[in-house]
Amino acid sequence: MEKIKSLWNKYKEILLYLFFGGITTVVNYGVYALCGHVFHFDVVVSNIIAWILAVIVAFVTNKLWVFESKSWKSNIVWREFGEFVAARLSTLVIETVLLWIFVDKLHVNDLIMKIITNVIVVILNYVFSKFIIFKKKNKAPEPKRQEDK
Repeated sequence: MEKIKSLWNKYKEILLYLFFGGITTVVNYGVYALCGHVFHFDVVVSNIIAWILAVIVAFVTNKLWVFESKSWKSNIVWREFGEFVAARLSTLVIETVLLWIFVDKLHVNDLIMKIITNVIVVILNYVFSKFIIFKKKNKAPEPKRQEDK
């Protein structure tokens, strides 16, 4: 049991990121299918609506549970949200450009490239979230105790 607890503590952030990423993916595909196949929206409109809702779900879950950014001060939330959306837009552009180059220009199988680009996007999104958007502020050093002097 201690081994499991130790592994959990070591990999908690990554495991939670992958778990909530799975939920975000389900939201994305579910909303896309609902918009496109039930409400008969255009493919692009369906994809945009699905992307927006998925980004909101990802932001909330990443903020609260993955990176544990607990502040709800409006200036902090808006900064985090703006950076989060900007990062997600940048990885969307990266994914789209890579797909265009490898599928349309180099004729690589689209399903294989979609998997490869998704792996790249997941890694980049994690890096942006961990080291830029929700980065932990360094705590001030604790004052020395009398016995430490």
